[in-house]
Amino acid sequence: MKTKNDARKLDGATQAHMRKMVVQTVRGEMTQTAAANIYGVSLRAVSKWMKLSREGGWIALRPGKRGRQPGSGRLNHTQAVRIRKLIIERMPDQLALPFYLWTRESVAHLIEQQYGITVSATTAARYLKAWGMSAQKPVRRAYERNDAAIVRWLDEDYPTIAKEAKQEEAAILWGDETGLRSDHLSGTSFALKGRTPLVRATGQRFGCNMISAISNRGMLSFMVFEGTFKNATFIEFMKRLLKQATRKIYLIVDGHPVHRSVAVRRFVADNAERLRLIRLPGYCPELNPDEMLNQDVKTNALGKSRPTSEAGNDRQRPSTPAPLAKGASRDSQPAQRKAC
Repeated sequence: MKTKNDARKLDGATQAHMRKMVVQTVRGEMTQTAAANIYGVSLRAVSKWMKLSREGGWIALRPGKRGRQPGSGRLNHTQAVRIRKLIIERMPDQLALPFYLWTRESVAHLIEQQYGITVSATTAARYLKAWGMSAQKPVRRAYERNDAAIVRWLDEDYPTIAKEAKQEEAAILWGDETGLRSDHLSGTSFALKGRTPLVRATGQRFGCNMISAISNRGMLSFMVFEGTFKNATFIEFMKRLLKQATRKIYLIVDGHPVHRSVAVRRFVADNAERLRLIRLPGYCPELNPDEMLNQDVKTNALGKSRPTSEAGNDRQRPSTPAPLAKGASRDSQPAQRKAC
């Protein structure tokens, strides 16, 4: 007994050729039943192909796009629009879902939660693709972040600061602090597939800290220090900035407790004619270009070298910050670096 072929396993071109052969055979005065037996297909399929050829000619028998159409499924248009809107505007925990990020599984749970419709992870992935979404590494934002205050700072506060600095012929500097560790590792390394590259480094953990200030045009001043960042450290850094400066300084920093301390406020008040301290809104490091300097130091300076010992590091840099390097301090000279 001849069994029927599963034409679904054939490629599109082969399927189209079989359809044409069957139609030609039936048009040659063979019955549909006989043609179905000869080619090993169902009588229902033969009947469908004959109808397609009568209504659309040979073009109707050409191979079409296989699989489900993007966006097709159990959700109607209104439901799909609402699910997409929820994914764009909310995170899973905000919708009482037991997930932290949007994944195929969390989207499937969301659909079931909202409409009682059960879909597979594969179907959820098909919906996401049809909605123009892709898997991306998220950017971390603190819950305490005040987006309205950040927008106001960008649209109102900083333009005012820039205008006042221009009137006073002051230099705008962005300040920040960072820590460097001997066990810091950044970047990637080529290796054979399946073999994770191994980096040899000292088991001793040591480090130092850096405080820096950078202008909009790239003028950089920095100071390396050890130990905890305290009021005295920040005040010493500001003293050195004032010592090298030829005009008033507008120093913009974040809301670190040291920046808000009584001692620091007193120092700034005593030097108000030459120094103004401005604080950024809370939890918005992306507004401070000095953060990019910190990342560059960790990635391209520390990340591309391997310190072997703390004593070895001490031989490469003085334990006490060096005096200011000679050179112009105006913003008109970019990439000017000074060790405080």
